Amino acid sequence: MRRFLFINIYNFILVMAGIFVLLLPFYKINKYIFIAQAVIALYLFITARNLFATWHDKKVKIDILLGKNRDEFRPDTFEVFMQYPCSRLLVRHVLSKLGKSNEYKNLLKFKRPLIENIIEGYKPVKTVVFINENFKKDEVS
Repeated sequence: MRRFLFINIYNFILVMAGIFVLLLPFYKINKYIFIAQAVIALYLFITARNLFATWHDKKVKIDILLGKNRDEFRPDTFEVFMQYPCSRLLVRHVLSKLGKSNEYKNLLKFKRPLIENIIEGYKPVKTVVFINENFKKDEVS
């Protein structure tokens, strides 16, 4: 449960922002403003739902990263995950499981500048991780 809360903190922030937008009393000013509020809140809720739907994929990626880094720490396996805030939370979790939380500072070199991310518009990215034949699911706890 703690892992779920930590990795999905941005999802919970989106849900809370949607609730906050709905609770603003702009409907007293004009009913059309309330419609705009509802549209913004709906967008926030849908985005949060889509992010919550990736939970299974996140668990698989955690298992893969733990398996690849159990014997020796390989920073290159974290490069893809350092691009976006949600993935960086996943990296922090994996590093804490491996007992290498201090390595996060070294992995920040893979993080892209904020300007590049804004220009791209934070488009959803599908991360594909290939598993080699000597990786065993049994080794991952």
